[in-house]
Amino acid sequence: MDIDLEKAKKEFIKYTENYDLNNDRLRGKQLHSLRVMDISEQIAENLGLSQEEIKIATLIGLLHDIARFEQYTKYQTFRDIDSIDHGDFGEEILDREIRKYIETNKFDEIIKKAVRNHNKYKIQDGLTEKEKMFAQIVRDADKIDIFYEAVEFFWKDREYKVEESTISEETVEQFRLLEQIQTKKDRKIENPVNDVIKIIAFIFDLNYKPSFEILRKNDYINKVLNRYNFKDEYTKNSIEEIRKIANKYVENH
Repeated sequence: MDIDLEKAKKEFIKYTENYDLNNDRLRGKQLHSLRVMDISEQIAENLGLSQEEIKIATLIGLLHDIARFEQYTKYQTFRDIDSIDHGDFGEEILDREIRKYIETNKFDEIIKKAVRNHNKYKIQDGLTEKEKMFAQIVRDADKIDIFYEAVEFFWKDREYKVEESTISEETVEQFRLLEQIQTKKDRKIENPVNDVIKIIAFIFDLNYKPSFEILRKNDYINKVLNRYNFKDEYTKNSIEEIRKIANKYVENH
């Protein structure tokens, strides 16, 4: 049995072409999915997995955001708290359409559980070790590419909004505890600097040494933070503290 990744990629591109790829946000999700596919493959290879396992991880990377296109088309947002959980919805889509991407049903549960869990604050309990491993690989790959996007795309031409915002004490405290930062469901006020630090805090949920190596090699933490000239003194000092904590954490892992 072989997993035909080229065929799966063509099917995925065909699927996304049902949506308005002239929209930069949807086109961005297509490109994000293709990059996460490549990063998942890289992580799996560096973990020394079998060729079959590398292909499964690569396929999950391709499909992890399959729900984003319908989500945005229907709700005009990628914010799950304002629409639907795109991990859960991705699993629903694959319940119907997974045979387009892989002929055998041998890995269906592994693939669907990884897609369902890729965007959660924590992976659900009760997964087998193998299911958990594939969920962790795609979570790492997704977060690494979000770092790339935070350097290249996020807040483009709106840097001033980030620079003029003030970091919350709660965000700084969570970071000091080496914790991911949760978005409150009832959050009404936009605070861009907190959103930037939420991305930096993704490091606390990375699982594998190859993931940290990719992050360090690309110097993503410094590149994200160096984009901004923060105005508020407390924010400026907090950012430098966060930078030190983050770089030390990556070096140690």
